[in-house]
Amino acid sequence: MRAWHVEAPGPLTAGPLRLRTGPVPRPGPGEILLRVLACGVCRTDLHVTEGDLPPHRPGVTPGHEVVGEVAAFGEGAEQHGFGVGDKAGAAWLRWTDGTCRYCQRGAENLCPESRYTGWDADGGYAEYLTVPAAYAHHLPVGYTDAELAPLLCAGIIGYRALKRAELPPGGRLGIYGFGGSAHLAAQVALASGATVHVLTRGEQARRLALELGAASVGAADAMPPEPLDAAIMFAPVGELVLPALEALDRGGTLSIAGIYLTDIPPLNYQRHLFQERQLRSVTSNTREDAREFLGFAAEHKLSVTVHPYSLDAAAIALSDLKNGRFDGAAVLLP
Repeated sequence: MRAWHVEAPGPLTAGPLRLRTGPVPRPGPGEILLRVLACGVCRTDLHVTEGDLPPHRPGVTPGHEVVGEVAAFGEGAEQHGFGVGDKAGAAWLRWTDGTCRYCQRGAENLCPESRYTGWDADGGYAEYLTVPAAYAHHLPVGYTDAELAPLLCAGIIGYRALKRAELPPGGRLGIYGFGGSAHLAAQVALASGATVHVLTRGEQARRLALELGAASVGAADAMPPEPLDAAIMFAPVGELVLPALEALDRGGTLSIAGIYLTDIPPLNYQRHLFQERQLRSVTSNTREDAREFLGFAAEHKLSVTVHPYSLDAAAIALSDLKNGRFDGAAVLLP
């Protein structure tokens, strides 16, 4: 099979990715083998490729928004409700120990031993991959393979970030950055009756936000037209944390959705945090988050904006993502 590997993490211009041909992996105990039908291109893949997040496995294959067809089972994997030929999703969270205090209290996303697709183990920039069956996802119907792929990280993480932001019913939500994750989280918020204000740099992204129902759009560092009850930071830009906090109304919460963020400048307590404003991070997701969001997607037909690329064009897709050349999400189609 063909698969991309992060040979030497560094700037995309230095060619850190290499496309190689190798054997199809064999599923281990409890694992299923998926033939990749589609794999979303996530900003986390870019961080792993460029070394902002050093790969946990040398030469790792990126990709963790994987829609696949079950091709084979490892020992004991059949008990999780998948059959050969079924569609299944592989997402960022690949494994947790299930025994630590975080797992025991329902916070498996904080498990110190957690492992991740496309970081600790080979991901979906390939024609096949393996995934523990207990961490594979049943997928909603009514979507193409390309549309399903971004749901498996962009959608799930955006959903958790929205939960962490504690948006009150009918509240005012600010969204900073408007890529694959943000355009899905915005639809979840709008479906709940929220007013959504989008602040982002890209003109294409602003047009998409308005098409989806945003009440206003503006520059990434601009002030929204009204105080916010909650905000989500999708852009990995620490400097934007200050205007986002300043835009919050009393008691408002800003959640930071990304795994990586540039440094945050010094805060002024009165301007940015006083009046019980909160700043919260988001770390991965639980499988329960995934089930809730995919259930929502099954009940509410989401508009998923995708831009297809061939598997051979993975490096181009990452470059286009980095430079903001598309709205929505890029998807590799082997």
